[in-house]
Amino acid sequence: MGHSYERHQTGGAVVLAGDIAADREVLERLRATPGIDFIDRSGPDPAGGDAAGRWAYFPWRNAVVRIAGPRAFAAARLDRNRHLITSAEQERLQRLRIGIVGLSSGHAIAYCLAAQGLCGALRLADGDTLELSNLNRVPATVLDLGLNKATVAARRIAELDPYLSLEVFTSEVTAELVDEFLDGLDVLIDQADSLDIKVLLREAARNRGIPVLMATSDRGLLDVERFDLRPQPAVMHGLLGDMDTTALSGLSTRDKLPYLLRLLDARQLSARGAASLVEVGQTLGGWPQLAGDIWVGAAAVAEAVRRIGLGEPLRSGRVQIDIAGALDGLVSPVPRDAALPAPADDVAGVTGPGATKAGIAEAVASAAIRAPSGGNVQPWRIAVDDTSIQLLLAAEDSATMDVEFRASAVALGAAMFNARVAAAAHGALGPVSFRDDHPHTVLHGEMRWGDGDDPELAQQYRAMLARQTNRHPGCAVAVPPETAERLAAATAGEGARLRLITDRDQIVAVSGILAEADRIRYLTPRLHAEMVSELRFPADPSPETGIDVRALELDAGELAALELVRRPDVMVELARWDGGGVLGDVTRQRVTASAALAVVTVTGSALTDYARGGAALEALWIAAERSGFGVHPVSPVFLYAHDDNDFQTLSPAYVQELKGLQRAFRARAGLGAGEHEILVLRLVSGPPPSVPARRRSLSDSLRAQG
Repeated sequence: MGHSYERHQTGGAVVLAGDIAADREVLERLRATPGIDFIDRSGPDPAGGDAAGRWAYFPWRNAVVRIAGPRAFAAARLDRNRHLITSAEQERLQRLRIGIVGLSSGHAIAYCLAAQGLCGALRLADGDTLELSNLNRVPATVLDLGLNKATVAARRIAELDPYLSLEVFTSEVTAELVDEFLDGLDVLIDQADSLDIKVLLREAARNRGIPVLMATSDRGLLDVERFDLRPQPAVMHGLLGDMDTTALSGLSTRDKLPYLLRLLDARQLSARGAASLVEVGQTLGGWPQLAGDIWVGAAAVAEAVRRIGLGEPLRSGRVQIDIAGALDGLVSPVPRDAALPAPADDVAGVTGPGATKAGIAEAVASAAIRAPSGGNVQPWRIAVDDTSIQLLLAAEDSATMDVEFRASAVALGAAMFNARVAAAAHGALGPVSFRDDHPHTVLHGEMRWGDGDDPELAQQYRAMLARQTNRHPGCAVAVPPETAERLAAATAGEGARLRLITDRDQIVAVSGILAEADRIRYLTPRLHAEMVSELRFPADPSPETGIDVRALELDAGELAALELVRRPDVMVELARWDGGGVLGDVTRQRVTASAALAVVTVTGSALTDYARGGAALEALWIAAERSGFGVHPVSPVFLYAHDDNDFQTLSPAYVQELKGLQRAFRARAGLGAGEHEILVLRLVSGPPPSVPARRRSLSDSLRAQG
């Protein structure tokens, strides 16, 4: 090659194909050579794999190993990457050529990249040999001592993936060699010890437009310099000022220290790392590093490489992935909707001498805020004093489907039912009243403190705290007659009526009505916007209200479709075409799979009547769950509409359609004149919900009132 360094064009295994004549001759010579073992544990290629397998010769092990052909080998070895990295992404990543300089910490990085299949070629450079002191962090063995570090890494990787292209430079990358080392690379990873080499590598990489990554083990620093993007960042982010390779080369080790500290940012070093830096050359022979920190850096570099290779966002800059700091911040997990510890098995026990008046008031208020509400907006504000607990309807939380605050009144009634259950369990139940002429709210509920302990209410305490929404599809099982009677009694006990639809043909017919109502909801811009605003993704703000998308219990296809149906521009086009027949499919399928549909109704149309219906709804819900069924509320757009003005407010473009759907629904449910729907509930026979409902804290609800 004309250079004073060694370079192996392939630093790894020799792969031989039994169906190629020249390779067969090599295999025959190897079989005839004493001391060379042939190992065959591969079995046949899987169906659709390569027609012929291969043999991998590892000279350093005096072994020849039978392996699957390249496609079958990659498919099997990387099978557990699937979905985290798709097959198409894997193929794209395996076109990357990556260079790594410095194979102490770089060994772990190289192995991690190879193990994840993040590249198709690795070029490794290190001029040092492996010493015993390296084995605290380099994943090698005593059998490798005295060997070149890049060679050790290449051999280990070759034994992991014999097909991976490996090049080994067994000398330091100098100014004379840097261009050859960088030639053809897509990414450069700098783990060199020398500050001079670090700057040299970056200057050359910047000229070639090659991104540079670096992991520093102390406190998990990852450095990214995207020289492949415009505008290009300054070398080392400008931390070294005007200092370049030529200027650095003339400085002593002592004179380089200020620049090294700028690069490492001495303020961000761990206490022990900073102290160790002082001791290097004194009591320490080199910069101390731990294996765990090295592998954290390898994981960070691997993710950065994945993003670069797939064109995902990754800008120039730095980030610390500080494991030790993260462990200092450990906190105990607390379910967001668990305001109270689980009550004792003996409900009467909560009224013991240790129960203070303030504690009882808090328990009752905490129970109230666990009630269901449309879109989980929790439209109440709570005030507690020595005489009573008050629930005020929060009009600012209202949405279009909450026609004349009727849905909010239902939620307030359910919240008051919860408060009554908790008060009964604590021996503090008193009289309850609702009024719709309060000066500060359209609906006001109050429960005065007393000494009542209604056993029938009290025994629902635990079930009330455990109540949740179950949106699983479920399966269409029969509802036992005794369960139907229990649900009807629970509803009637609160002054409402239950219409339980169990006939399969009727359920299918109703599913079509509800599906079409959902289609209109999607195609009406304001209703669609409000519906989407209720959805919460794991990283979204406003985590205490709304509906977690994981709670929708959607399968992969439905989740993918959700990304489309969230878009208002898509809905505008569908509305223009009067299309979107599939928009109600999830509702249709869920309703059809229900064990039954429960329609709660009341007579009377005042908000106080809807609050009464809300209490009945909650009583029914708790009774259904105690009977072994999950409950999923379904809110058709027309649910709370009474007249033409209401329909016009809901969806001006679909007034007649909604009126027709409401008539059809009421006929199927058998509703009479003067009956008003409170809510439609699916009874679900299926697994428990995937995630709990989100909840505002009690302090937030109380503060909002004050």
